[in-house]
Amino acid sequence: MRIGERHYRSIWLSEDGWAVEIIDQTRLPHDFATIRLESPDDVERAIREMEVRGAPLIGATGAYGLSLAARGDPSTEALERAYKALLATRPTAVNLRWALDHMMAVLIQLPPEQRAEAAYRHAADICDEDVAINESIGRHGLSLLENLWQAKGASGRLDVLTHCNAGWLATVDWGTALAPIYKAHDAGIPVHVWADETRPRNQGASLTAWELGQHGVPHTVIVDNAGGHLMQRGLVDICITGTDRTSRHGDVCNKIGTYLKALAAWDNNVPFYVALPGPTIDWTIADGIAEIPIEERDPAEVTRVTGRTREGHVVSVDITPAGATAANPSFDVTPARLITGFITERGVCEASEAGLARLFPDHG
Repeated sequence: MRIGERHYRSIWLSEDGWAVEIIDQTRLPHDFATIRLESPDDVERAIREMEVRGAPLIGATGAYGLSLAARGDPSTEALERAYKALLATRPTAVNLRWALDHMMAVLIQLPPEQRAEAAYRHAADICDEDVAINESIGRHGLSLLENLWQAKGASGRLDVLTHCNAGWLATVDWGTALAPIYKAHDAGIPVHVWADETRPRNQGASLTAWELGQHGVPHTVIVDNAGGHLMQRGLVDICITGTDRTSRHGDVCNKIGTYLKALAAWDNNVPFYVALPGPTIDWTIADGIAEIPIEERDPAEVTRVTGRTREGHVVSVDITPAGATAANPSFDVTPARLITGFITERGVCEASEAGLARLFPDHG
């Protein structure tokens, strides 16, 4: 994707060829800044503090975290320590475990003196694979959006509602839920996005709205509770969200509030699709509600909000009474029965174990 006149991925190697650079997503949309990561500790912080976020990008960043670990100390003991520390940063998103496991499977088989070079090469392959997966999701999702638009008589705009940020900022490039939207926009379909603000961190209001604006896609930010109202009024043609982990039965764990959108879509006969990269499927879990761990984050994310004043200063302020307690579950699970289908890199399928096995027979 482009920022101004320059193309960016969301993670890349610095000019020296060994340090890793990322976009600091905690400073968007008010300030565009990059961060240089030089050690596994830097990567742990970046993931934990959500300087990088989104399941696919977290996985890619974790892979480079092991690369930096191998550069510093390629011994098996050091790599295992780095693996455990990186894995603990975000317990819900399965892509992190997937990427770290793939890295370790390669590195442990090699003599220590070959591990650093192999680690960087394999991390780059993981990044390239993520871009290819997301571009393919975009192509399959484009066909879906084209059919919806034709069903409307190819007149008027196509309204898509999304939740949180599942765009290129959440991946290495293209995005998952937003990839079909970018493809549709580029193909001349008059697509418009309803972007949920997505409390408590407001990834929809800040990140989704920012990157849609960079690409020139018409969009409107709405409060989280407005989606059902818009669906009742016939103002939503389709919902598309991303996912942080999906069980083999088709239950989807995504940013808190996704389940409520799926309920509203079900009640109003609005198609509800999930853009699902293959590495985000957890084949070891059957019941998503019972088995997927839900990360509890800092209550301060709920009790405080960050914004820019009219004078241009970025400040954080309290929005709750002094001493008020807050709970902050970061994800919820949407049962497969509420999901119309999955948009994957291998095609579109029903949200079920049979549907996933049909597209991923090598795993199912």
